Amino acid sequence: MKVLLLGSGGREHALAWALSGSPLCDRLFIAPGNPGTALCGENVALDMDDHAALVAFALAEKIGLVVIGPEAPLVDGAADALRAAGVKAFGPSAAAARLEGSKSFTKELCAEAGIPTAAFARFDNAEAALRYVREKGAPIVVKADGLAAGKGVVVAQSLDEAQDAIAMMFGGGLGAAGAEVVIEEFLEGEEVSFFALCDGDAAIPLASAQDHKRVGDGDVGPNTGGMGAYSPAPALTPDLQRQVMDEIINPTVAAMKAKGAPFTGVFFAGLMLTREGPKLIEYNVRFGDPECEAIMPRLKTDLVAALLAACDGVLHDFDVRLWDRAALTVVMAANGYPGVVEKGSPIRGVEKAEAMDEVLVFHAGTALKDGALVANGGRVLAVTATAPTIAEAQRRAYAAVDAIDWPGGFCRRDIGWRALSR
Repeated sequence: MKVLLLGSGGREHALAWALSGSPLCDRLFIAPGNPGTALCGENVALDMDDHAALVAFALAEKIGLVVIGPEAPLVDGAADALRAAGVKAFGPSAAAARLEGSKSFTKELCAEAGIPTAAFARFDNAEAALRYVREKGAPIVVKADGLAAGKGVVVAQSLDEAQDAIAMMFGGGLGAAGAEVVIEEFLEGEEVSFFALCDGDAAIPLASAQDHKRVGDGDVGPNTGGMGAYSPAPALTPDLQRQVMDEIINPTVAAMKAKGAPFTGVFFAGLMLTREGPKLIEYNVRFGDPECEAIMPRLKTDLVAALLAACDGVLHDFDVRLWDRAALTVVMAANGYPGVVEKGSPIRGVEKAEAMDEVLVFHAGTALKDGALVANGGRVLAVTATAPTIAEAQRRAYAAVDAIDWPGGFCRRDIGWRALSR
């Protein structure tokens, strides 16, 4: 079978690595890919926003499965266009992708289905939103309703910070994504990520993970797309995972089906483990980044087979299995991230890191210049190690990081601290 993977980040390199290892995958295309994915298959210059071009390529190459990595093409209906042309695609329809594309849609669905989540209110003008936060006080969470490339959530610790966030969003700082905002109560507890595969009717657990969003050691500084992650998340015990499936995932599957928008793809549930139990913070409708880089090396089940089972509606007869090992990913980012970064700095020593025991280096924002590897983004590399324990995976990952010669980049040195503190 020929497989086409859409995307160009670290998540896509991890998916390409797993897809290329499947005996069901005879040939793998990645569009547009990066220098890392080129080691797993063939990069092709396709525009993910051009649905006609995607369909034409898939039909011409007789693609058996398209895997859509990023959220934007899903919200934009790429899966719909492919399926309408008779091409099998892993990922939700545009109607189902509203779970990520619209915070207010998800919050209203939770209210209707009795899914535990933070109390909220939605606003389409700044004045009403400001009155609400002044009434509620801080800490409080301000979210842009639409897709904002990971920059649409502000956890405001003060009233001034909340007011500034409202002014920024309604002032056009996030474009159309901030035309409407959702304001939520601040939840206290431990945050975890949970992933489940869904075929529109049934859902099965995949894996748990925890990421590190703040840029600095000790969880300080601005939020980022993620500075590292590990899997599994010890905080999400088997009993809590069953509770999440029963109270959050399965009710969402039923609610989406009842709305005429059955969800096919992967649920990425951001959860807060509160004193009252797990509560949904938000849904993403694709694999997380950098969580994917920690989960894929743990996957014992053939990834192509699992994704096909979701597409074909037979997950109720499918069993996902993971290696009984931990994985830890350290993100190496360009100096200045998450602000302005300088591109083009040389990176050496990746091969040395990859030669280490149970280490993988996934490319997130790299390019080749005159045959040499250079930085080409904010988050540039995701160094992943597996081991029997998180502590050993951490040791291996940082040994690999230290083997990479990149003066133009940095990383956090405490990825995994929460799990180790347990």
